[in-house]
Formats: sequence, structure tokens, C-alpha cells
Amino acid sequence: MISINIEKKLKAYSGQQWLKVNREFADGSITKIHGPSGAGKTTLLKIIAGLITPEKGIIKIDDITWLDISTKISLSPQKRMVGFVFQNYALFPNMTVREHLEYATKDEEWIDRLLTIGKLETLTTHKPEHLSGGQQQRLAILRALAIKPKLLLMDEPFSALDHEMKRVLIDELEVLFAELGLTVLIVTHNPQELDGLCDGELEIDTER
Repeated sequence: MISINIEKKLKAYSGQQWLKVNREFADGSITKIHGPSGAGKTTLLKIIAGLITPEKGIIKIDDITWLDISTKISLSPQKRMVGFVFQNYALFPNMTVREHLEYATKDEEWIDRLLTIGKLETLTTHKPEHLSGGQQQRLAILRALAIKPKLLLMDEPFSALDHEMKRVLIDELEVLFAELGLTVLIVTHNPQELDGLCDGELEIDTER
């Protein structure tokens, strides 16, 4: 069980706004997160991952406290071991496709399986600059999965994929998520595309 109760100030053109989220997510659940631009969807993922600190809040994972502002507890991102698919991919320009995955795991069999799922098995020696946007996005997903995280955070993970590739990849990921028992939070601007994958949703809006 993931328990999140946080408050974070957001800068907005119309003045000060707050991101407030109080929610529990069951182990193995897949939740889509949506809401208007600027509402703090990406900020929420970064708070969970330990990349941003809120003004107030507690985050607990299976009774382990990751964050408690009142007692100044904050586990580092490395200790949280979250898989994170960034909206801008955050790939390493000097690493090949395979090196990205080898950086996360030494399990060659697992790497080969991920490459097949992402349809990148013929591009293992390519660096990001020689990949299309969709290929880069798939690599970012595979890298996040390479560590076999218990919690996977995905920020607009399918935005660069065409309809057919998106459908095939989502089908493959659904099987993988179940196999790993992953809890997954997916930020999306198009919640309908995830109707068959997700079993819950969180709509975010800011408060003044």
C-alpha cells in the first residue's frame, strides 16, 4: 500500500496555487493521473520519487516512511528505488540503447526481453541521437523497468508513439506489470487511451 498526503506550493501566472493530494494506492494497482496543464501532475511524481520536497506531507510505502516533513525524514531517490519515465526521456547521449539497460541491471536475459518488448532489439548499438522520438520514449520506459522496481512512475509515457505501436506496447506492459506485481502511476493528457490498462484514476486540480 502506498499512502500519500502532501501539499506543495505551485507557481502560476494567476498567483499562488497549491497541489494537494491525499490518496492511497493498493499494491499492484495501475492508476492514471490527469488534470489541467499546470495542476502539478509531474510535480506529484517527482515528490514521490524524492526529486522535489513539498511544504507539508507524509509518504509511506508498506509502513516504511519515505517522507515525513514534520520529523524531517526524507529517503534519497536512490533508496526509494522508483522506476521513473521522464516526459523528456532523460537519456544519456553517450550511451547506446543496450548500455542504458546495462547501467541499470547486469541480467542479460532480462535486458534481451525488455529490448524485444520495446522493439529495439535491432538498435542496441544506437545512441539516442540516432533514434526517433518514439524509439527514445520506448527506451526510457525499458530503462525504468530494468531495475524491476516495485513502484513505476510514468510521465506521458506514450505521447510519441503512433496508435499501433502504443496498442502493442501497452498490451506487452500489462503482462509485465502483472508479472512483477508493479504499482504504477501514469500521468496522461489522454486518459481514454489507458482505459484497458488502468484500474483506477486520480484527477488533479490546484487549490488557491
